[in-house]
Amino acid sequence: MPSIAPCSCTYIVLVLCLVTGSFAGDPYVFFDWTVSYLTASPLGIKQQVIGINRQFPGPILNVTTNWNVVVNVKNDLDEPLLITWNGVQHRKNSWQDGVLGTNCPIPAGWNWTYQFQVKDQIGSFFYFPSLNFQRSAGGYGGVIINNRDVIPLPFAVPDADVVLFISDWYTKSHKKLRKDVENGDDLGVPDGILINGFGPYRYDEALVQGGIAYQIINVQPGSTYRFRVHNVGISTSLNFRIQNHNLLLVETEGSYTVQQNYTNMDIHVGQSYSFLVTFDQTASSDYYIVASPRYVNSSKASGVAILHYANSQGPASGPLPDPPNEYDSFFSMNQARSIRWNVSAGAARPNPQGSFKYGQITVTDVYVIVNRPAELIDGKWCATLNGISYLPPSTPLKLAQQYNIPGVYKLDFPNAQMNRHPKVDTSLINGTFKGFMEIIFQNNDTAVQSYHMDGYAFFVVGMDFGVWTENSRSTYNKWDGVARSTTQVFPGAWTAILVSLDNAGIWNLRSENLDSWYLGQEVYLSIMNPEIDKSEATLPDNTIYCGILSSLQKDQARRFSFSGAPSLAGLSRTFLVVFIMTSYLRLLLG
Repeated sequence: MPSIAPCSCTYIVLVLCLVTGSFAGDPYVFFDWTVSYLTASPLGIKQQVIGINRQFPGPILNVTTNWNVVVNVKNDLDEPLLITWNGVQHRKNSWQDGVLGTNCPIPAGWNWTYQFQVKDQIGSFFYFPSLNFQRSAGGYGGVIINNRDVIPLPFAVPDADVVLFISDWYTKSHKKLRKDVENGDDLGVPDGILINGFGPYRYDEALVQGGIAYQIINVQPGSTYRFRVHNVGISTSLNFRIQNHNLLLVETEGSYTVQQNYTNMDIHVGQSYSFLVTFDQTASSDYYIVASPRYVNSSKASGVAILHYANSQGPASGPLPDPPNEYDSFFSMNQARSIRWNVSAGAARPNPQGSFKYGQITVTDVYVIVNRPAELIDGKWCATLNGISYLPPSTPLKLAQQYNIPGVYKLDFPNAQMNRHPKVDTSLINGTFKGFMEIIFQNNDTAVQSYHMDGYAFFVVGMDFGVWTENSRSTYNKWDGVARSTTQVFPGAWTAILVSLDNAGIWNLRSENLDSWYLGQEVYLSIMNPEIDKSEATLPDNTIYCGILSSLQKDQARRFSFSGAPSLAGLSRTFLVVFIMTSYLRLLLG
């Protein structure tokens, strides 16, 4: 079955919130999650994966613009945990971002409650565990933020919504993979590609062993479904395609796009896309859904699921639909350039997306961020940006800032590559609140790198091969460059973004390639509002303390129990009471 978000529990919670006094405010939804190890065999070999509520992949958060989300997370792993929300902006609330710069980890056996509002956002996103290479074992799931009813979609309402997680996959445990990376070993070619946690359909008996479970998407002929496709892998760009079907691109990471048909799409690590797919074929057989690795010399099987029409006359057979030339990065770059912002569509707000004329704003800060392949620094393998490999302090940056603790970090991240030996340091970008920043990523590595910024959507205005120069600005798209939170940078190439720094907080800018990120290829932006803003989130009551502030932490008296979100049984009883009260009031009022 496709991954479709359940709605019944959410409805009950909404009723509770309306009755308990939130008549005028935005609705609240509550989720209880237990993060634990499961045993699975996605590629036919038993291994340990990370599941949520015993699901792999995890549950889908299906919410609407401006709703308040409360997720109570119990860490049933044997090591610390944080969950981060890829693309969710946490407006004025970086306390909920779920990375080491903003949060102390949730210790094994503890629970912690995230509470955030999906303010002024729509679109397709995902969450994942941000620590200790855990994403390579799973722990990920989808986030759908729907339009409010008052803002129509810029396309006909689809007949169904399908979420697909595509990812490279290794049969080594996440602990073994991270140890390999610490020792300077390359991740190597993945053992396979998963679709929604399943291995490939046996399209080739020589490549795919028998007995592997695979994903089947059941569809009705003549209908149109929205496919939300996320590359949740750790290092591999993937080409996505559906045999004999066009992919009508409509949205990426919270931005509606100019609607264009593609026969396939390169989806890089950490990226998310929405396509409309119309089932207009003869259904003489089932059809292949394919995710195949790009820029990898691999004899391993592609990820293959099955698209099954209700009137299908037989199983899929024959060769997979052709991918682009395996090493043709020019094709991929031109495809990326073709993705444009739909400037006439409303999204989280009724006014058209193009009302924000980013191309007319004066740039206040410029950073040319240059990466380097992993190298030894003081005897440890590290990856750098502008010659600095980020060192996470024992006290999160946000807590150090809150308590005015000196010496935890420095606001001196260089705006260009420095002519000096690389070093390990806790150096932040000192951003100007409500400034407008230009960032150029220069990729000196040999692999495609994806870069992600928490707290923001940025405009991808240019990319090209070679070294960026100031003359490169003449090629920028100043009108309809798409706004998103994750962009690819091809090897030996650059990508330029523009971002309006209107979201106060401390925000993570990182490589989404997990080996690079784990070895230090990240930096944080400190965006301080110089004025008092009463709408900015304050220190949460349930803050976990660590590092210098460890003495403030009280032991959790209720380990392994949930601390705030009501149980479904309790909600059912509340709903019954509410129903009876409502019926009684109706009788009284006639």
